[in-house]
Amino acid sequence: AAMETSITNASDTPALETLYIYVNTADEGDPEVYERPKSLDAALGILAGDDWTVLAGGTDVYPVATDAFAWGRPAPTRILDISAIDELSGIQEQNDCFRIGSRVTWTELVEYDLPRYFDGLKQAGREVGGVQIQNRGPLVGNICNAPPAADGVPPLIAMDADVEIASTTGTRTLPVSDFLQGNRRTALGESELVTAILVPKHGAAARSTFLKLGARRYLVISIAMVAAVIDCDNDNRILHARIAVGSCSAVAQRLPELEEALVGSIRDRSIGTILTSAMLSPLSPIDDVRGDAGYRQSSAVTLVRRLLTKIG
Repeated sequence: AAMETSITNASDTPALETLYIYVNTADEGDPEVYERPKSLDAALGILAGDDWTVLAGGTDVYPVATDAFAWGRPAPTRILDISAIDELSGIQEQNDCFRIGSRVTWTELVEYDLPRYFDGLKQAGREVGGVQIQNRGPLVGNICNAPPAADGVPPLIAMDADVEIASTTGTRTLPVSDFLQGNRRTALGESELVTAILVPKHGAAARSTFLKLGARRYLVISIAMVAAVIDCDNDNRILHARIAVGSCSAVAQRLPELEEALVGSIRDRSIGTILTSAMLSPLSPIDDVRGDAGYRQSSAVTLVRRLLTKIG
């Protein structure tokens, strides 16, 4: 059947750009709607009115739509593009935290001058897809997509980061570990939008790092990964430790028993010997094409030990 497409700019306000796309074939097609607001208030007003797929960088949305089309499944039909909202851009230092806007890309984060406890998050950023993905994809998309193997999640959990969420009724915050509720599931409501990631300030001596295991060096989904943030006193004695393991559970998990065992130790290359296999009990790895549960569990032990040696 012949295909005819018409595109009409239906916007009558400067804050909105609306694109209606009608595809007519032998069967009547459903209209697709694309909105690109230029203010946060406009975006929240749109979200309050219907079910929308939010697009920031498009590195997740477009592959999902392509896959759906290939397999005959429903694809997103109502797209809310937030890429023109200046309020969602930039990294700001505030009194008690760093605020990372929801439009900030991995490349912007990696190139931004931040304290050393951001090193682990930057290392994870260099592992997200390839350079093209890092240039286009925002950190927030990595969280909102919520795959168990999201590289940015373990560092953010180890940093005690919060997610800032807005709607027409107000703003709320949730720890990243509470925002993520399972494989591809979050606590985000249909009329809500993630506006920022809030990373609390740590001590000047705090250090972080990140390690990932995959089938190859680049462009790979994690088999297992681990991130740590360790804060010390002036004598290099550990005051606080936060260790998170990803891709070994539906949501990345902290290791509280290990964290408690590290407190009071001197940070040096020997702290990896503190780890025992029992300390990884919060993990619940699965079998899949990248590795079985047993391999993931043993890999996590090795990665955590290497990470502690590295950060020491």
